[in-house]
Amino acid sequence: MSKWECIVCGLIYDEKEGWPDDGIAPGTKWEDVPEDWLCPDCGVGKEDFELIEETPVDETPHHEEPVADKVHPPVVIIGTGLAGYGVAKEFRKHDSETPLILITSDDGRSYSKPMLSTGYTKDTSADDLAQLDAGSMGKQLKASVWTMTHVAGIDTANQIIKVGDAETVIHYGKLVLALGAQTIQPPIEGDALELVYSVNDLLDYDDFRTAMQKNSVRKVCIIGGGLIGCEFTNDLLNGGYEVEAVDPLGYCLPTLLPEPAGKAVQAALEAKGARFHFGPLVTAVNRGEEGVVVSLNNGERITADIVVSAVGVRPRVDLAKAAGLDVNRGVVTNRLLETSAANVYALGDCAEVAGHVLVYVAPLVACSRALGKTLAGEPTEVVYPPMPVTIKTPACPVVVAPPAVGAEGEWQIDADGSDVRAEFRNAAGELLGFALTGDATKAKIELQKALPAILP
Repeated sequence: MSKWECIVCGLIYDEKEGWPDDGIAPGTKWEDVPEDWLCPDCGVGKEDFELIEETPVDETPHHEEPVADKVHPPVVIIGTGLAGYGVAKEFRKHDSETPLILITSDDGRSYSKPMLSTGYTKDTSADDLAQLDAGSMGKQLKASVWTMTHVAGIDTANQIIKVGDAETVIHYGKLVLALGAQTIQPPIEGDALELVYSVNDLLDYDDFRTAMQKNSVRKVCIIGGGLIGCEFTNDLLNGGYEVEAVDPLGYCLPTLLPEPAGKAVQAALEAKGARFHFGPLVTAVNRGEEGVVVSLNNGERITADIVVSAVGVRPRVDLAKAAGLDVNRGVVTNRLLETSAANVYALGDCAEVAGHVLVYVAPLVACSRALGKTLAGEPTEVVYPPMPVTIKTPACPVVVAPPAVGAEGEWQIDADGSDVRAEFRNAAGELLGFALTGDATKAKIELQKALPAILP
């Protein structure tokens, strides 16, 4: 019997075991699992699972040193997040022999980034979230994984990467930039900025949990009421913490949801104990008698034990820009994921693919599958079907497929308490986007089928 893996969180559905908690009996084949079944851990649908094969992994060193191959220049991937490891796995499905090197500035552990905002709900540490270490990933991928390694520069004319002190040089045949995104840091003053945390990767998450324990935190102030801010608000509330959140706009998830849907999320989080300050900006974080004092530009002050900055992320492009690659909002690529330099590709949160910057998992997976084939000698353009986003706010579940920027139309909204069904339609009545909250999320599959592709 087969096993299927959630591409978002890594949960495994084993046909042999079924999922009795949801009424799915042992022995239930994947095709017989109800189409509206959702991942128990992260809430995505069946379309976000893929068939996997079990591959036993022996214990291996944490860091594998590269093996020189002077005949076949390697494929080099910079980054070992979901994008880096994802494209490496896809490449190995088509080419098991070409030397492969992955370079990362962190410890190279494999983990699912979306799970960082569920840590207190599930009481999971960084070690719990880590799936495999760098050595095990190297063994699985038949690759060398260089950890804690800084890339100093890229010479695209000579196809060379300079690492560390720039004296170590790697010649590549093909180079993949999977650099991810960096957190947006708001301009904040004060003498307690060391107690302002952003959680963007597994090491950040480990640092944050350590600080929460060290400072005996009971109350958290979150800067930002968007996707990251709302997910962390819900997660920390589930963990028993008091939460106050600040956002300059008017309601939760304002860049993704129409107001009635955003206010449904707000009401559900407030019912769990959250307090929101919509309108003002955070200007300073200073030490107080106990914990910190967060100052707002309307004169208000919030006392807390620690602060989480969840303003958002932007593509990490500095390395690409320094190498002379075309950069706009992200590293510019075509649908083959080719950058402006020969034999250099980009994907994931750092990339702007045919004009689209989509910092979600489903686009990343689509790019990994296409680029894996391209790197193996089968040029394959990426296709983006409709890709609704599931937001992890269990107090009020949310699924959203935002209309394209500049799309002409209007929201048609049917609201019943926390259950909001909002459809964005043009003058001809065609569906261009939707936002669903509460029980209305059950309409996801129906509406997804009616949406146009993002990149046909």
